[in-house]
Amino acid sequence: MPRLRPRLARILKVSTAVTVVAAATAFIVASPSTTPPAEAAIGGLTWSDEFNAAAGTPPNSAKWLRETGGGGWGNNELEYYTTSTSNAAHDGQGNMVITARRENPAGYGCWYGSCQYTSARLNTSGRFTQAYGRFEARIKLPRGQGIWPAFWMLGDNIGSVGWPASGEIDIMENVGFEPNTVHGTLHGPGYSGCCGLSGSRTIGSPLADAFHTYTVDWAPDSVTWYLDGVQYSRKTPADAGGNQWVFNHPFFMILNLAVGGNWPGSPNASTVFPQQMLIDYVRVYAWTTGGGGGGLPIVGYGNKCMDVAAANSANGTQIQLWTCNGTNAQQWSRSGSTYRALGKCLDVSGAGTANGTRVQLWDCNGTGAQNWTYTNNQLINPNSGKCLDATGVSSADGTPLQIWDCGGGANQRWNVPF
Repeated sequence: MPRLRPRLARILKVSTAVTVVAAATAFIVASPSTTPPAEAAIGGLTWSDEFNAAAGTPPNSAKWLRETGGGGWGNNELEYYTTSTSNAAHDGQGNMVITARRENPAGYGCWYGSCQYTSARLNTSGRFTQAYGRFEARIKLPRGQGIWPAFWMLGDNIGSVGWPASGEIDIMENVGFEPNTVHGTLHGPGYSGCCGLSGSRTIGSPLADAFHTYTVDWAPDSVTWYLDGVQYSRKTPADAGGNQWVFNHPFFMILNLAVGGNWPGSPNASTVFPQQMLIDYVRVYAWTTGGGGGGLPIVGYGNKCMDVAAANSANGTQIQLWTCNGTNAQQWSRSGSTYRALGKCLDVSGAGTANGTRVQLWDCNGTGAQNWTYTNNQLINPNSGKCLDATGVSSADGTPLQIWDCGGGANQRWNVPF
């Protein structure tokens, strides 16, 4: 079954001890569905890397963190992950290339002694996280016994709750002894390690023969997997068998190419090195409850729309009034008591309660700063007891939104269509 990935100590400065459970159960190959992706739930592009940099340059450090180490990563893997461009670099042809090599550089120690392999592992922790949406990459996989490429996600709360309580979404995993098969899996408390919630699809030729597109559509009540746009698995809270569904907070993405480990086994005489994993792009789209490419507008004072300034999905981006224009910066959806755009939540800065506290976009985290009730055309933040308010009773483009004592004025009235 898909591997256990218990810790990211060098990212999060934490260590989570887990027991590695060897795979003992064969996968059941799911029959692909011809059902197309659920477009109605998918909004605009919120993050991407097209890997169009010059040949030999490293991953973009504003988007990716390069992990290092040879401790086995909870799976008895054999590689040492480096920051060298010999293991991860742009190829100048629109791809990021992660290369696994058979080598034992001086100074690299692995859990079993002198390291015999090097590779790379990239993630977006501290750079980009998102709850819900479409996560997709176009990848040409490596091949060979003991080779283990993956495109996956971990909950951004792993540093506080540990694994598997943080949750894990494996978008794509492939092991060398199953060259034609992709696996997609959820790991959480009570369904981790050997026993994740998993599905797979097997095609008629090795995945390493060509580029393929690996996708998940993640909604509050489901995760759905696709290979080249064809659905092959879908999991919901009911599949967790009464265990906690932990896929309701932001996650970050990971790309890596492992060598060896409990699931794929070790390389053998048939394994050719170096092996390369070519990533054409990684793209992330928002999740909404609306159709078309987004949610629905929320209209306020002066018939202006609630808008994410400059369509910027970065944490702390000001929420403002702007002339309604149908862009993704004005497409909002509701999930419970939260309001979302561009994959993030409407948030009171610093969970403040004072009049004039700015309202911003922030990673969805379930705190009181992101809870809102809609009553008598007013959006009320119960944490502060105050209303969403257009500053200065102004309807000019760029008027920032704030919280203020509820007074019933026109600048606190909102038309929320859902």
